[in-house]
Amino acid sequence: MKALEYTRGQALPAILRNRIMVLDGAMGTMIQRFKLSEAQYRGERFKDFHKDVKGNNELLSLTRPDVISSIHESYLAAGADLIETNTFGATSIAQADYDMADIAVAMNLASARLARAACDKYSTPDKPRFVLGALGPTPKTASISPDVNDPGARNVDFEQLRAAYYAQVQALVQGGADALLVETIFDTLNAKAALFAIDEYFDASGERLPLIISGTVTDASGRILSGQTVTAFWYSVRHARPLAVGLNCALGAALMRPYLQELARVAPDTFISCYPNAGLPNPMSDTGFDEAPADTSRLLREFAADGLVNIVGGCCGTTPEHIAAIGAVVQGVPARPTQRAFFYPEAA
Repeated sequence: MKALEYTRGQALPAILRNRIMVLDGAMGTMIQRFKLSEAQYRGERFKDFHKDVKGNNELLSLTRPDVISSIHESYLAAGADLIETNTFGATSIAQADYDMADIAVAMNLASARLARAACDKYSTPDKPRFVLGALGPTPKTASISPDVNDPGARNVDFEQLRAAYYAQVQALVQGGADALLVETIFDTLNAKAALFAIDEYFDASGERLPLIISGTVTDASGRILSGQTVTAFWYSVRHARPLAVGLNCALGAALMRPYLQELARVAPDTFISCYPNAGLPNPMSDTGFDEAPADTSRLLREFAADGLVNIVGGCCGTTPEHIAAIGAVVQGVPARPTQRAFFYPEAA
């Protein structure tokens, strides 16, 4: 296999060895604050589109880039080192629900450029900022039947997923991502399709970007939805040599702790990330979740003090206020040491 050159994100391993880095918070939660109408989602370009598009947050990178840029900048102003592109659902498979599969590539390219511009605006020599190209799960899963009466039924296959993820990766890299984040993994077979596509793109381009992988434990069973324990999940994705592996979404930090401890124990040779929800769902809250910034930050401070994490941030229900609070409490706390991050050669 030919050697691949790391041309972006080279500084990440050294920073992660030196301090805990802060990831941004929820995109969807912040978009909801704008209370955008159907017409605002459509913009001029899609004003006569045949299907409702309200709720298609990835479309806003094309129709309301000002909204997405302002959200990125609010997280950067709060102190985030890493921001995710607005591409959680920007695969052709996910966009097919809106009959917009044909513009998925444009969404990824525009989203990466918006995040890149925001990071460039806020980066300083002492505090560089980094764009994570986000690859989320799709509405279709390769290992779970959509029909309870037919356990063997599938509505997507590995090759369809691989092709969709490859197109997404190519656009994210072309748009300026520093690293890639395969996140909110609830079906490891879907994730493996994404990882295969990423490796395929790296081989084709001759360039390798740092990779972060983040799974989702859905409940107290301690398993992701497709049935794996955290340990099994790690061993099924470690071949991708991620810069970091972690957990996000579904649970608040308090409920996530035992699974994060398990992951930190079985993956001593890579960095660990954690970005939980802001506690449990709470429809009475203005964010839809029950934890205030002080609550989430206190719990993540405990994770940091116990040597469990290298990257912390927030998922559903978190805001720039949460991220500012998290950044403040982990500042000066030593990063989790790794035995030797041999999955990412430059970190050795």
